[in-house]
Amino acid sequence: MLDIQFIRDNKDALAGAIANKHIDLDLEMLLKKDGERRSILQEIEELKSLKNDINDLIHQAETEEARAEIIAKGKEIKMKLDEREPFLEAIQTEFDVLMANVPNIVSPDTPLGKSDAENVEVFNSGAVPTFAFPPRTHIELGKMLDILDLERGTKVSGYRGYYLKNEGTLLVMGLMMYAIQKLAAKGYTPMIPPTLVKGFPLFGSGYFKGTEYDGNIDEIYQVATSDKEADGSLAKEEKFLVGTSEPSLLAYYSGEVLEERNLPLKLAGFSQCYRSEIGSYGKDTKGMYRVHEFMKVEQVIITTADIESVNTIQDDMLALSEEMHRELGLPYRKLQICSGDMSAGKYRAFDLEAWMPGMNRYGETGSSSNFLDWQSRRLNVKYKDGKTGEKKYAYMLNNTALPSPRVLIAILENYQQSDGSVVVPEVLRPFVGKDLIAVKK
Repeated sequence: MLDIQFIRDNKDALAGAIANKHIDLDLEMLLKKDGERRSILQEIEELKSLKNDINDLIHQAETEEARAEIIAKGKEIKMKLDEREPFLEAIQTEFDVLMANVPNIVSPDTPLGKSDAENVEVFNSGAVPTFAFPPRTHIELGKMLDILDLERGTKVSGYRGYYLKNEGTLLVMGLMMYAIQKLAAKGYTPMIPPTLVKGFPLFGSGYFKGTEYDGNIDEIYQVATSDKEADGSLAKEEKFLVGTSEPSLLAYYSGEVLEERNLPLKLAGFSQCYRSEIGSYGKDTKGMYRVHEFMKVEQVIITTADIESVNTIQDDMLALSEEMHRELGLPYRKLQICSGDMSAGKYRAFDLEAWMPGMNRYGETGSSSNFLDWQSRRLNVKYKDGKTGEKKYAYMLNNTALPSPRVLIAILENYQQSDGSVVVPEVLRPFVGKDLIAVKK
């Protein structure tokens, strides 16, 4: 969400962002509703001021006749207030819905484009591996090594369900521990946040497209069962499963005013993640590339509203993921995301993609996003300027440190041997307990 004054002052820039991000928003209607809202609000404030004056005049009236006349005027003012306040509420609701769809502007270095086909490769780690044999897919390797069971996963969980077992479990848990230890050593606070959350963290972080959950477009699982409050009454608030720990980490400070001296706050969250993938129906239907449930370590940074330093902070976050890809021995590339492939709130974004030989293509293994104050305004996270004492909205950034299934795919397919065995990357051997996963006889 952007500041309405910024929108008023930068109408042309916002119109460009709406067009470049393909956002369905009538900017003129938003500004019209803003004008109506301000006009009615001013009228109501004036009526309330008159009402207060009437109360004083009633006490000051010297005769019953004068008092009755003042009371009659007070009733007239109250009737006008009773008429205008619901009107303001209706206009405010329309305004809020439109405001929720206002996109962030994009950074000057963001490439303009219509779709992911126009994302720009800004780094490639080198040549993809060659094999003296036809490389197998992670599906074939998982079955040969007895570390992945898709059939029973579908039986128990349904479409896109899977079981990891044996060294597959150790590899994935090792990936998560390796990532969280790496980030902790770099000054990040390791956290295990809630994965069952209220709606406001998801709206605040931008995972609801509108002001409320819409199951037709939001790739979020809603929990149908109501829970109970501490007093035993049924909880009225809806609950949801997060698709990443980002919303939970950002909402940790919602409604708070932080001290500038404590910024930046660097958080590393481990969580189970749940995604309905409704927007990806028919894509990557086989294997583990696109699943409903997985684990991930996420980076979040909350920092000062300094436009000059925030790009450097994002680059540093992304560099940690790149370092982990290199230490895992995975060929990868970095893409800068174009305007047409960015969600509404993003100011600047990148993806990392690892080479997956069995699929003969790069596959996304992480994304990094800079939202400036778009999320903090929704979540009401501010900080106090150390020099002026002014309260400002914080800037918020996030980055995928490592996700479990796609990095597992890349490891299995890049480290496979001719007999189907898979070499364990050196940094994961302490967690797996061996340097080679052999084919089960």
